[in-house]
Amino acid sequence: MLRVNQIKIRPGHSETALRKKAAGILRIPESDIVGMEIVRRSIDARKKPEIFYTYTLDVAVRSEDKVLRGFRGKENQVCRAPKFIYRFPGKACAPMRFPETETCPPVIVGTGPAGLFCGYFLALHGYRPVLLERGKCVEERQRDVEAFWAGGKLNPDSNVQFGEGGAGAFSDGKLNTLVKDREGRIRIVLETLVKFGAEKKILYEAKPHVGTDVLCNVVRAMREEIVRLGGQVHFESPMTDICVEQGRVTGVILENGEKLTCGPLVLAIGHSARDTFFMLYDKNVPMEAKAFAVGLRAEHPQAVINLSQYAVAAPGELGAAPYKVAAKAGNGRGVYSFCMCPGGYVVNASSEEGRLAVNGMSYSGRDGENANSAIIVTVTPEDFGAEGPLAGIAFQRELEEKAYALGQGKIPVQRYSDFKRQVEGRNEKADVTRPNCTEKNEKHRTGEVIPQSRGLYQWADVSRILPEFCNQAIIDGMEAFGRQITGFNRPDVCLSGVESRTSSPVRILRDDTLQSEIRGLYPCGEGAGYAGGIVSAAADGIRVAEAVAGELSGS
Repeated sequence: MLRVNQIKIRPGHSETALRKKAAGILRIPESDIVGMEIVRRSIDARKKPEIFYTYTLDVAVRSEDKVLRGFRGKENQVCRAPKFIYRFPGKACAPMRFPETETCPPVIVGTGPAGLFCGYFLALHGYRPVLLERGKCVEERQRDVEAFWAGGKLNPDSNVQFGEGGAGAFSDGKLNTLVKDREGRIRIVLETLVKFGAEKKILYEAKPHVGTDVLCNVVRAMREEIVRLGGQVHFESPMTDICVEQGRVTGVILENGEKLTCGPLVLAIGHSARDTFFMLYDKNVPMEAKAFAVGLRAEHPQAVINLSQYAVAAPGELGAAPYKVAAKAGNGRGVYSFCMCPGGYVVNASSEEGRLAVNGMSYSGRDGENANSAIIVTVTPEDFGAEGPLAGIAFQRELEEKAYALGQGKIPVQRYSDFKRQVEGRNEKADVTRPNCTEKNEKHRTGEVIPQSRGLYQWADVSRILPEFCNQAIIDGMEAFGRQITGFNRPDVCLSGVESRTSSPVRILRDDTLQSEIRGLYPCGEGAGYAGGIVSAAADGIRVAEAVAGELSGS
């Protein structure tokens, strides 16, 4: 098998045309190609409106050695395809054959990407894990979330943050990650998603995504397979305490008072499990505050983004255009886009009464009217206004309480022009108080951009949520991004707040064995501070599963 790089071809091509292109590069007849697989596909729009797909292909050919000799010194174009197959290390039991004398199964708390993949790989190799989820199964969770978005009451344990699938289930389902894949875990994450219902193209797209609608089905299918393999999944079973004897975890206490004895305990609790962080802190589990980012969601017409990125408003098979922007603000803060959702929606992602957070979401078709992304600024423990491992949680809560009050429980939204005027007016210490955009004037409603949200929204003075250094950094960023993407800083852009759950504000410390100082306790995934998105969290779940299997098998 030969790997052929940098194959450029126009969109709309057929498989036959791609095969012909590969044969031309290899300088062989098309009939000599006996197999072909797409390794990677990206969009090259550097010379728009001329747009191309760029492919990397693995091609099986007759007389492979002879063809390869013709590319000596040109290995960057054609080389032998690397062979790498992920193998779960350690001694594995046959599925459903966990030793009968074993009375302490591995327990996993949380069924987001980290917990779900950890549980699946343990079950796949015979370790029959027990998964505990504070929220509901994804089917019931979807109904609770939809009811809340329609104006119903928030369920603190079944919402956009909590429930089967974790926070990632109600997002764009983006699968890109900056983590290097030296051990093959990221590849096996993508292959597993395809196995359970995701489209095969996520294996090769440069910027793959699944979409909330598809991802929820994948999550359900993975859970069903864990159960088929002998694992257990318990919903509406919040862990409220851990049992520690002689420096080692021995069990967990559930909200209903039940004690569950366990072997290894995996904490895949997610970045919003604030009550669990406080409980662990009280149990002297070592942890520290960490930097994260806060900001606002910015909505633009998707056609505007398409025009800037692809030079056409309706790009057809290319789909809704994404973007990624970053800048340095005048105050020295970095400001950048995060969790960009083409053709997506701003969602009410609250999980606590009296506090409001937003996130972005796309369905698999990415066919909504607007593009949105979080425009965020990094904050560090020095910004939190308090000390201690949990200071970042208090910082988040203060912002979310302001957002809730401003929107009266609905998503607060403000035009960028109003936001900028309010912030700059305060910074200039103007003598005349500028009109608040919640007053009964219609100016703030003018503009082409109509908020696209899942959850009710209300016009409000969003500029009063974040610290002033964040507000100013966002303005500097928006103006800089307007020089990169035409229309990014247009006056009628809609800003929603507050984006406060970009990553965990806490890191639960672990050593080289992936265990806490309390032995048998395995912090895992994004909530524990070791991942940043669906794929990296899932990969960390697999890594922890390997460590747990090694402990249980004695390898």
